[in-house]
Amino acid sequence: QVQLVESGGGLVQPGGSLRLSCAASGIVASTYVMGWYRQAPGKQRELVAASISEDNTNYADSVKGRSTISRDNARNTVDLQLDSLKPEDTAVYYCNARPSIRSPFAYWGQGTQVTVSS
Repeated sequence: QVQLVESGGGLVQPGGSLRLSCAASGIVASTYVMGWYRQAPGKQRELVAASISEDNTNYADSVKGRSTISRDNARNTVDLQLDSLKPEDTAVYYCNARPSIRSPFAYWGQGTQVTVSS
């Protein structure tokens, strides 16, 4: 049984940082394209960052330069570091794993809430 479990969300002030972690079980995360998505109230789910391989990543323009996606193959996890957080970053963040970049099939985590507010 495949599980993706996110952690690290919470309430943070504007300008602050958070590190989200996704722990995978039932798959070898290093063999999957791993991504982080987010969904704000009333909006569609959108890609935040993707790790296609260890050294091939891409980011949404809205977070480029202030976020980093990274893998820890020993722990079978993928993390998302978010810095200089803004209120518009408020959303539920979801971990995603797909067998290849073009695969229509993907596993999803249950999500973790990030709220940026003073």
